Amino acid sequence: MNNSPSRTPGPTGPRRAPILAAHALSKSYGATEALRGASVELTAGEILALTGASGSGKSTLLHCMAGIVEPDAGAVTYEGRRLDGLPEHARTLLRRTDFGVVFQFGQLIPELTARDNVALPLLLAGVRRQAAEQRADACLERFGVRGQAASRPGELSGGQAQRVAMARALVTEPKVIFADEPTGALDSLASEQVLTALVHTAREAGTAVLVVTHDAQVAAYADREVQLRDGALVPEPAAATATARVAGDEH
Repeated sequence: MNNSPSRTPGPTGPRRAPILAAHALSKSYGATEALRGASVELTAGEILALTGASGSGKSTLLHCMAGIVEPDAGAVTYEGRRLDGLPEHARTLLRRTDFGVVFQFGQLIPELTARDNVALPLLLAGVRRQAAEQRADACLERFGVRGQAASRPGELSGGQAQRVAMARALVTEPKVIFADEPTGALDSLASEQVLTALVHTAREAGTAVLVVTHDAQVAAYADREVQLRDGALVPEPAAATATARVAGDEH
């Protein structure tokens, strides 16, 4: 991307109760501490960027909040209910209905067409094939890849494949989208297309978005940014907080 966008308008007014929250999460892999007491909240309609260097714990935090990984300590709550500790089948069901997950390389099923990849979550939920394909086509249209509906992943460009993955994540109309380095494998133009489509859809549907990135230009699309370092959140400098408060008082 050649130009960093200004922050897009997000939820206004008093901060609402979080739809998703992590409370003092800790997670270790052997002797390596991936998370050390990390806490973060996400409200409906908000786009939050988790930033930090490689190995800082960003993806682990996202995976814990999405119910993919169980933390060793702490709690994850979704709509006021404890998410961590639920049986695997219950967390899997949430990822089919309330959560949408997008990874860096899309992880599309190579044997299926773009349409079938997007329709798959609906089919697994018991939606009839014709209705599922109609909704899949509408979602592909929203992301500008309706013309590639009959193409398989190997026939798509990187940007097209990632937009198909976005369509698949959003076709169930989830309440939360988790995007783990969604533009890490894309060029500047494709990255801008994917991020613009994601922001537009989030605003239109009021979907909460948690995006992991090490790229400041990607974080610029978010309403708010939280930085991790060595598994812990980096506190916002007091001077920056005071400056932001003064600037807000002046308007």
